[in-house]
Amino acid sequence: MIPIRYNVRSLIVRKTTTIATALGVGLVVFVLSSALMLSAGIQKTLGVSGQDDVAIVLRKGSDAELGSVLDTASVNTIVGGPGVKRDETGKPIGVGEIVVVGALEKIGASGVANVQIRGVTSEAIKFRPHVHIAFGREAKPGSDEVIVGERIRGRFKGTELGETFDLRKNRPVTVVGVFTDQGSSYESEVWVDLDTLRAAYGRAGAISSVRVRLDSSSAFDLFKAAMEGEKQYGYLALREKDYLEKQSQGTSRFIDVMATIISFFFAVGAMIGATITMYAAVAHRQREIGTLRALGFSRGSILFSFLLEAVVLAFFGGAVGAFASLGMGFVHVSMLNFASWSEIVFGFEPTPGIILTSLGLAMAMGLFGGFFPAVRASRVSPVAAMRG
Repeated sequence: MIPIRYNVRSLIVRKTTTIATALGVGLVVFVLSSALMLSAGIQKTLGVSGQDDVAIVLRKGSDAELGSVLDTASVNTIVGGPGVKRDETGKPIGVGEIVVVGALEKIGASGVANVQIRGVTSEAIKFRPHVHIAFGREAKPGSDEVIVGERIRGRFKGTELGETFDLRKNRPVTVVGVFTDQGSSYESEVWVDLDTLRAAYGRAGAISSVRVRLDSSSAFDLFKAAMEGEKQYGYLALREKDYLEKQSQGTSRFIDVMATIISFFFAVGAMIGATITMYAAVAHRQREIGTLRALGFSRGSILFSFLLEAVVLAFFGGAVGAFASLGMGFVHVSMLNFASWSEIVFGFEPTPGIILTSLGLAMAMGLFGGFFPAVRASRVSPVAAMRG
């Protein structure tokens, strides 16, 4: 077996081509890792606030809250359903809310973007135990006050604490609080009093959805059967976690497809670069290969040695790209959520699985890129090499 230090010395001697090839592989890994992290971030953002013991009820045939319309009387019917948990006073735990999309002016960019606005009651924060007011205070019921999610704070004109913006034309509201929710999609929303939103958008007597807390996650089937069993109501009951995961599928799938296409072409380029580098190494090391053969090393040993060199080169580049991609964990980007057609802010979510997958791709590129040059090196005639 040819010592590994031989391959390491060879890579160091050819440092220019080594660095160039490694950076090419590193770029592929960086792009792939970043895209996979964004996809994971989308799934986390839209799924982190989902709870197994919470059910959401929409109008049957609706894919999202934005397209669902229920009458106000539905709230009492739904929260009074079987399996719904009650508080210490015996009152069923549930909230009816309305969701619309408003156009707000972006800071640092021309034009406006859609932002999801949620009309809530005073029970909204209590119903969601992970939601906390980070700055300021809660909005007063029935007032023209709003609270905004941490991730859109300052991204749109008038969304800083104490500033004002138009909920709708000639209907200004004041930001009195900023809330957080573990990085969930709620942090990309504006929350306003339910009746204030109804008046601004002409939605009197309507709600978009009703959420209820169940006695346990196992109570969902009973609740669902009761809600969907009455055909005249036209209700659709879903687990909140399932609903939110479904909302992420379109955007996440789009990112995955784009990542696959881009990474494929980058990977092809990186493998071509690795192949050229290894072919050049074989051409310049004819005498070395001939000497190795003369010393008794077999063709298999030489084949393995050159393959190992290519894989080590690719692994080094992949490690650099993977390490650089970890910095994306501090970055947040805004994108259009295909489910709600509103802008939502996502973060990049690094996971061990993504890093290992990216490193595996890097080593595969090295393996495929170095295979044919390694085969050529193993076939070099020792006599011809020594004469050359």
